[in-house]
Amino acid sequence: MSKHPVAGERNITLITLFTSTGTLVCCALPIIFVTLGLGSVVVSMTSTFPFLITLAKHKAWVFAASAVMLAISGWLMYRPGRHCPTDPELARKCATVQKWNARIYWTSVVIWGIGFFAAFLALPLRKMLEG
Repeated sequence: MSKHPVAGERNITLITLFTSTGTLVCCALPIIFVTLGLGSVVVSMTSTFPFLITLAKHKAWVFAASAVMLAISGWLMYRPGRHCPTDPELARKCATVQKWNARIYWTSVVIWGIGFFAAFLALPLRKMLEG
C-alpha cells in the first residue's frame, strides 16, 4: 500500500510547528518574562536548558531556518495540482488531514510572527516611541 503524499505533508507541517515553537521559546518568552518582571524565570530557564542561550545567540539563523520550513510547508499545502483521491473514504481522510495541516501551519505562522516581533521589532519600536 503506497503512502499518500498528504502523510508526508503532515510530517513536514509538524516539523514546521516544532521549529517555529523553537523561535518562540528561544527569543519571545524570555523577553516577555523580563518585561513582566519575571527575570528570575529566565535565569532558571537558561540554567535548566542551556541550549536556549545558543539559540538566542544565533537567533537570525533560527528564524531563517524556521521561515524556510514555513515556506516549504506552505508550498506543499497550497501548491497547484494537489488533489485528494477519488475514493470516498480516502477523500474524507485526505480532507481531514488537510484541514489539520492548515490549522497546524497557521498556528506555526502565528507563533513565528510573535517570536519575530519579540526578537527583532519590539525593542527598536520601543526605542523609537521613547525618543
